[in-house]
Amino acid sequence: MNHHNALLNGHGQPSAGALYDSSNILNVSREGRVASIVAGSLMASTALGQMGRHPFSSLFKLAVGSYLLYRGLSGNCPVSAAIEDRVGRHTQAINIRTSLHIGKPKEEVYAFWRQLGNLPLFMRHLEKVEERDSLHSRWMANGPGGVGSVEWEAEIVKEEAGRLLGWRSIAGSQVATAGRVTFEDAPDGGTYMKVMITYRPPAGHVGTGLAWLLNAAFERIIEEDIERFKVFMETGEIVHE
Repeated sequence: MNHHNALLNGHGQPSAGALYDSSNILNVSREGRVASIVAGSLMASTALGQMGRHPFSSLFKLAVGSYLLYRGLSGNCPVSAAIEDRVGRHTQAINIRTSLHIGKPKEEVYAFWRQLGNLPLFMRHLEKVEERDSLHSRWMANGPGGVGSVEWEAEIVKEEAGRLLGWRSIAGSQVATAGRVTFEDAPDGGTYMKVMITYRPPAGHVGTGLAWLLNAAFERIIEEDIERFKVFMETGEIVHE
């Protein structure tokens, strides 16, 4: 069910800030970033002060200090990413793409989904969605088995009433995520829906606290949540599994 993130809402990959977008991957913890910035600043400062007396060693220290500063400011450690890529542990994102038929009129289906606060009723990975206004909302999600949680701010980026809804996390969010849902009339009076959702954690490695976002079990939960929506709309019953 993977697909390119650019298909999500016409705005390319979801954005989680300039540093995130300019990095290959954010794989350094908050504490590690602070430590890298402090050590990099001290090393670069020392190197510049000793450049005249020890040019070769100072250049080496400056290079290392600059790397540490980059590591701290961007949150990206290319060395760690390369090692994990080599052993096949790094995945860029979870991408869900599915379609379904619902035996309810398009307007009714769209109106229910458009009230984002309704989503946790059938999406078990969502704990809560708070609508701040017509375009902005705050989302809270839980990992498989209740292990791990994450919150983010989102905004509606594209909307065609009764036909299309696209959203994504705003810059600076804890996780980069986006979604797009289209609604079409079915010949039997029901609705054809196409759903596309992606999650891309800024720290997708073991030990970062958000690695569960890239777990296959979490991907399956989202797929089941979407399937559960059909049952909920057609019967009004919440499926508990």
